[in-house]
Amino acid sequence: MKKKISPYLIMIFGFVTVILIGTGLLLLPFSTREGISLSFVDALFTSTSAVCVTGLVSVSSVAEVYTVFGKIIITLLIEIGGLGFITIAMFIFTVLGIKIGMGDRFLIKESLNQNSLKGMVRLVRMTVFITLIVQLFGAIINFIVFIQDYSFWNAVGFSLFHSVSAFNNAGFDLLGSTSFMVYEQNVLLNMNTMFLVILGGIGFIVIYDVLRTRNWKKLSIHSKIVLKTSLFLVVGGAIALKVLEGSNITWLQAFFNSVTARTAGFQTVQYNTFSNAALLVVMILMYIGASPSSAGGGIKTTTFYTIYKYLFSFARHRPPLTHHRKISDNSITKAVVLVVFSLSYIMIAIFLINAIEAPLLLDSVNQYHFFTQVVFEVFSAFATVGNSMGITMGLSGASKIILCFTMLFGRIGPITIITAFSRNINIDNPHGIKYIDERMIIG
Repeated sequence: MKKKISPYLIMIFGFVTVILIGTGLLLLPFSTREGISLSFVDALFTSTSAVCVTGLVSVSSVAEVYTVFGKIIITLLIEIGGLGFITIAMFIFTVLGIKIGMGDRFLIKESLNQNSLKGMVRLVRMTVFITLIVQLFGAIINFIVFIQDYSFWNAVGFSLFHSVSAFNNAGFDLLGSTSFMVYEQNVLLNMNTMFLVILGGIGFIVIYDVLRTRNWKKLSIHSKIVLKTSLFLVVGGAIALKVLEGSNITWLQAFFNSVTARTAGFQTVQYNTFSNAALLVVMILMYIGASPSSAGGGIKTTTFYTIYKYLFSFARHRPPLTHHRKISDNSITKAVVLVVFSLSYIMIAIFLINAIEAPLLLDSVNQYHFFTQVVFEVFSAFATVGNSMGITMGLSGASKIILCFTMLFGRIGPITIITAFSRNINIDNPHGIKYIDERMIIG
């Protein structure tokens, strides 16, 4: 009897395959500028960061190292990683008139984190069309800014690249090691980038729901939760950063970095100048991340919302309710497992990188500051954000490989990885056995 491959394993193998293909393409001599020798680890790191829409780079900068061909490869990898290779493949099948079977629809359902098989092909089409239209609109706005500083074709390239990177929450830029700091006071570019990041981060199903209903009352509960939670995090994060940093940042910088900290990784500030309290706020925003079925990472806004609702309901001895409905026990369990599993992995990654790099540091002061930088870097990698305190390039090959696994782990998601290796994940009682409850002494 022929065994069927788990759709979750297909997703994992698919991401790994795209990453390896991207690595090979970036290692081609015409992908890098003349005189630059790109190591396999750095090519793998860049490819992983692009496919996992993270934005961390282990080279001086994308602009200085890669040729036009290399930048096009990175752009394509970002698009594939943001949309998902399954979504792109199924869209191509529909364009070519190839029939989408039930197995393919189930694969789409799992890749887009849906609860039903209904309307999968329509959702794929809408996802691709919305992505292309929004990115084109964003590129036009970007062009108005970049044409003032660059030649026509350079401005076109910059506009398209940054639009794709922003909407897919990738955080890659062509502006050098200072990211968007050179445009920290440009309101149009800042607002357009925030708009693209937010749209890409709320999820395709929310965008589709808003376009379909155009009425708050008719929106699905999922869409309402995502929109309210996203607004709370953006505004709350901006206020926290402004209060903690005071005159060191403007309100525009506070809002921009509150938006991009959750998913994208563009910077209009230097994080090395931030206080520890402000850095903690950024890491919390990064860890929560974007929303389900989006290009962003993190544990997702809905997980944060579910945990919040459960904690407050537990304190009041009431069932966790949202919009006059009880949050299912399965949803709560998944949220708790996701948080515990992700934090456990993050702690292990922080430990390993510090253990590898510590012998290379000269004194205890350097080690203390380096520990903060590593914690920040690992949270950024897991949440596929791309924010950095500037240590990526100087890390050893082993630490870069750990960060590659961290980015892949964060992009695919802990739940998907657990599910891929469990046959009974969606079965309440796979063995038909009932056990006597044991009331554990907790706390």
